[in-house]
Amino acid sequence: MARRFTRLRRGPVEPSSGAAEVPDRGMCLSVFLVIEPADRSGAVLMGRIDPNADWWEIGALDPKRLGAVSERWMLPSSQLLFFESPADAASRILAEQLGSPRVDLAPPLVFSDPSDRPGAPGQDPHWDVHFVFRGRWRSDDPPRSPAWKRLEFVDVTSTRRSDIARDQGDVLALVGIIPRD
Repeated sequence: MARRFTRLRRGPVEPSSGAAEVPDRGMCLSVFLVIEPADRSGAVLMGRIDPNADWWEIGALDPKRLGAVSERWMLPSSQLLFFESPADAASRILAEQLGSPRVDLAPPLVFSDPSDRPGAPGQDPHWDVHFVFRGRWRSDDPPRSPAWKRLEFVDVTSTRRSDIARDQGDVLALVGIIPRD
């Protein structure tokens, strides 16, 4: 197969242009905040979302996805807004999902994760590009936010992967925090 660089365009492209179309199954650019408490390893700030909050606006969750994740743990996260930088998205997540706490975030770790999804064979996989910002919370008391029913430091190493929403257990594993299988 000829190389296709990530100079993406809409519609058919000429192979000689060096561009490609958006992958058949789509592509997501997302930011995740992995915030750990000051004195506990393996614990990460996660929440159970409040379905009454405007998660479409703050986290790109439509009603169907909202129902599917509302009883599972989720990281503070969001897809990037169009033309938003990952750092600006991290600041937006801190403000909208966590109430603007002071958290020093390290520069992002970046992961590329193509994944096949059930459906027509021979199509491009879905492609996720994750920008993962890690930070330390100054105490063991988590922030409070009306966007969440519960927001706490969850011991990920003793949490089943199936209890973590939207394959975010995989995101945690990418940074070395492995959920229980």
